[in-house]
Amino acid sequence: MYDSVLVATDGSSGTTETLAHAASIARDNDATLHGLYVVDKRLYLAADKSNQDEVRQSLEEEGEVALDDIAVGGEESGVEVVTTMEEGIPHKTITDYAEQEDIDLIVMGTHGRTGRDRVANLGSVTERVVQSAPVPVLVVHIE
Repeated sequence: MYDSVLVATDGSSGTTETLAHAASIARDNDATLHGLYVVDKRLYLAADKSNQDEVRQSLEEEGEVALDDIAVGGEESGVEVVTTMEEGIPHKTITDYAEQEDIDLIVMGTHGRTGRDRVANLGSVTERVVQSAPVPVLVVHIE
């Protein structure tokens, strides 16, 4: 059913749980696991001009660690892994990548906020991907 599964990461602690689900699905379907980290250009462009390169480099380093975790986790699960770092606006870059790479399933984490916390967090990357993705999205609730 799935030939390619995308796990999109921001490098947060919930990535381990999200990766476990994505790797299991990829393994069960003999699919390729794609790991994607998006360097959010809005974050470094919003920084003071003198600090933009430093902020960008920090985001890229965070992405390298996150993608290494996906590569190791996927390989330990016995699946083929492809990792990619791209720059852009996260939700758009994730959905664009899914289209370009013929991804069959996107797996992402969420903290499952409710009430006032959810209202304050409207527009989360996961929520926007769910609304605009060209393929199914599995949302893993992170405690």
